[in-house]
Amino acid sequence: MGTRTVGAEDVFAPVRSVADAILYEGYLLYPYRGSSGKNRVRWQFGVLTPREWTRHRGPDDKGVAGSAEGWWQQTECLLYGPAETVMCQIRFLQLQRRSVEEFDGHRHRPVDALDTGTGMETGFDEAVPREFTLRFPLEGKGNTADGSRKVFLELPGGQDIQVIPGAGEEPAGRVLRRRWPLSAAVRFSATPVGEGPKGPLTRLRVRVENTGGGIAAGAERDEALRVSPLACHVLMAVRGGSFISLLEPPEWACAAARTCENVRTFPVLAGPSARYDLLLSSPILLYDHPRVAPESPGDLHDSGEIDEILSLRTLTLTDEEKREARATDARAAAILDRVDTMPPEVFERLHGAVRSMGMVPPPGEGGEETVVAGVRLGTGSRVRLRPRLRGTDPQDRFLDGRDARVEKVLTDVDDVVHLAVTLEGDPAADLDRWYGRYRYFTLDEVEPLAAEAPGEAGPE
Repeated sequence: MGTRTVGAEDVFAPVRSVADAILYEGYLLYPYRGSSGKNRVRWQFGVLTPREWTRHRGPDDKGVAGSAEGWWQQTECLLYGPAETVMCQIRFLQLQRRSVEEFDGHRHRPVDALDTGTGMETGFDEAVPREFTLRFPLEGKGNTADGSRKVFLELPGGQDIQVIPGAGEEPAGRVLRRRWPLSAAVRFSATPVGEGPKGPLTRLRVRVENTGGGIAAGAERDEALRVSPLACHVLMAVRGGSFISLLEPPEWACAAARTCENVRTFPVLAGPSARYDLLLSSPILLYDHPRVAPESPGDLHDSGEIDEILSLRTLTLTDEEKREARATDARAAAILDRVDTMPPEVFERLHGAVRSMGMVPPPGEGGEETVVAGVRLGTGSRVRLRPRLRGTDPQDRFLDGRDARVEKVLTDVDDVVHLAVTLEGDPAADLDRWYGRYRYFTLDEVEPLAAEAPGEAGPE
C-alpha cells in the first residue's frame, strides 16, 4: 500500500471528499437493508472483473461510462508544461464477505441472523477501501517492451473472526469476515504531442487491469466480484505543470484533446477551481472541479442531490427496519444515527440552495423588474411560455403555449436574466409558491400577456 503523503502534505486532500463519494456511490441504497432487492445487486460503477470471465460474456465495451464492466480501464489526459514526476493514486474497494455463525453448545453453525441482546448481526458483502500511491518519472525508458512502466498491485486474502459473547461463559456465536486474493497491474506512459504557447504538451496514459485468475468463465457474478477491484478510479497530481481540461480545452490544445482515448473512466480537473495540478479520473461522468455540496451532512451513497428526500424517507423506517439496517452495515448505522439526530436547521439547508443567481437590480422604482418586448415584467406579471427548440430541458417543451405567473426575476453569474414562474391552472401552483419551487425561463422564452385576470391554460 502506498502512502498518502509527500512529506507532511496530503497532496490529494482537496479532492478526497469527492473521491470518497465516488468510492461508495451505490454501495448501499435506501432503505439500507440487506434484504432489500436493490441491495442484492450491487457495485454499479468502476468494476474491473477478471479477464476471461469478462470475455466469456461478450465483446468489450469501450465507452467512457464505468457502469459497463470490463477487465481494464484507461485514462488519457494532457499535461502542459515542464514536470519531472506524476503521482498517481489507484483507489478501489475490495469485497469482504461477512457471515454469521451461532454456537449451539457444541459447534458453530451458519445462520442468517444472530440476536446479540443489544443488536443483531447479519450476513452481508462489505468492502474494504484500498489505495496505492505510485510515482512515475516522465523521462527515461520504462520496464516494458513498448517503453511504458508497469507496476503490479497485490492484495492477499484473509479471514477475521469476531466472537459474540453469550450470557454465560460460552459465546453466542461469531462473525466471519473473508477476503479473497486480488491482483491488478498499472501501466503508465507519457507521450509528447506538441508544444503549447509556453511549454511542452504531453499525453499521459494510466491503464488499470485486473490480472487475477482462478474464476471459471461461467461463474456467477457474485463469485467474480470477490476478485474484482470495485469503484476503481485514479487520482493524479503534478508539480511544475498543469493538467488541461478535456471538457473545455484551450483552442491550441483541442486537436490533442481529441486524441485522448478514455475507456470506462473519464478525467476531470479536481480541487478548487483555481488549481490545475490535480486530476480525478472517475467511472462516473463529472464536470471539472466537482465538489460535495456544503449543505450535505454526510454520505447517503445515492447522490448528493437527493439528501433531503432520502433523509425524510429514512425517518419513516420502522424500528424493526432500522434494526435490520443497523445490522446490515456500519455505514447504514451511521446514516440512521445522523438522520435521527439531525437538527431542524440542517434539514432546512437540505431543502435547496441557488448558487448561480441573484436578484436583478430594479430599473428605477417598483422592485424586481425587467423588460420584454417593451413591456415591464415583475412579480405577478403574466407571460406565455415559448421554450427554445435547442438547448432546452425536454420537459419544458411540453409547456409551450402555457400561461404562467412571474414569481421572481433573477440573474445568473453570466448576467443572463431568468424568470421564475408558476403555471396558471396548475393545482400545485400555490404549494410550489409556498415551497419556492419554480420553473425557470430566459427572456427570449416568454411573451408578455395583458395584466387582466388569467384566462384558460394553454395546451398541454
